[in-house]
Amino acid sequence: MKRLLMLAAAAAGIAVLKRMQDTQAERDLWAEATDDVNTVGGQ
Repeated sequence: MKRLLMLAAAAAGIAVLKRMQDTQAERDLWAEATDDVNTVGGQ
């Protein structure tokens, strides 16, 4: 039972980390997509 609980906690932790990474990736994508035209290409 204890092993199952630990496995469930680990799976939940992994799911939370994945969700956080997905959220950050979406923010980065939106930031890139909405960059000012003058800043594209490092100018």
